[in-house]
This record gives sequence, C-alpha cells and structure tokens, in this order.
Amino acid sequence: MIQIGTALVSEDLIEKEFVCNLSACKGACCVAGDFGAPLEVEEAKALESLLPKIKPYLRKEGIEALEKQGAYVTGEDGEFETPLVDQKECAYLTFDGHQKGVCGIETAYLDGAINYQKPVSCHLYPVRVTKYTSFEAVNYHRWEICDDACTLGKELKVPVYQFVKTALIRKFGEAWYTELEQAAALWSAEKRSV
Repeated sequence: MIQIGTALVSEDLIEKEFVCNLSACKGACCVAGDFGAPLEVEEAKALESLLPKIKPYLRKEGIEALEKQGAYVTGEDGEFETPLVDQKECAYLTFDGHQKGVCGIETAYLDGAINYQKPVSCHLYPVRVTKYTSFEAVNYHRWEICDDACTLGKELKVPVYQFVKTALIRKFGEAWYTELEQAAALWSAEKRSV
C-alpha cells in the first residue's frame, strides 16, 4: 500500500492495466451485481433535486423505479445507493441503439441539462474507495465482466490510476493525484531495478 494524505492506495492501481471496452461489455457493470452504485450523502441530495431534469434522459422502466423507490435508496449496509430496476440494472441506466448501457445522469450532464456528472463511485470504477475512521482505502476491484477492459488496458499499456485520472482528481484533488503519479514513478523504478 502507498499512503497519500489520509488515503492508502493499493499498488494494484499502478501494477494492473485497464481501459473500459464498452463495445465489448455493453456497460455490464451498470447491469450486473446485487446493489446500486454507492452514493455520498451530498450526491444523494443532488440526485433528489436534479431528478426532474434527469428524467427526460431515462427509459420508462428507470423512471418507474425512481418514482416508486425515490432518487436513491438506503442499502443493507445503511449507505445510500442508486435504485435498481427489478433488482437488476441501475435505474439511471439507458441503452443506445446498439444495446450499450449509457448513464442517463451523465447524458444529461453532457447535454448541459445538469451540472453533476454522475456518482463518483461510477466515475472511479474499477477503483473502489472505502472510508474508515482515520483513512480511506483506495483499491482496484477485479470483476470478470471487465476482462475485456483488462485486455485492452494491457494492449494500450494504461495503468488503472491513469485510466481513472479525472475521477481521482475529482475525488481527491489535483495535488493528491500529482503525489500519486510521483509514487507510481518511484514504485515502477523500484520494480524495474529488482
């Protein structure tokens, strides 16, 4: 683990390679799994207030789930998360003409309808951040549905931390990311010298 500020960063973020391959997976991370995307308290409140502006970008099933469950739900762990449609895909998920999953929140953001991009947990994926009392653990989450992303990452030689650069800066700040880059360079140099 590498400590940067109050975060403990897994070396997997430097060692493993990853680039989303949406043409292969079709956005499976928004469909598979048992729970919605984790939300921070401020994000849950933002989704609640922005929901009327997001709805036009959603499909009928998603809107119905949101009207029934609300803009967010409380998960089994007591944390906020996005609602699901029939305990399957995220209620905010839409599909393009090629049956590829597209985030309705992000579509509204890119269209200029809202100023909130999407949950930071989604933006960070495949990185997961777990909060503890005195630190945050920043880990790479390996999931077989992302095998094509791992293959593409290896082909393009893009480490996980570089793939999620924008999201890490959004979460931790520019100075934090610069420190991570420096730590990654040192870590890589040490690995090459062994």
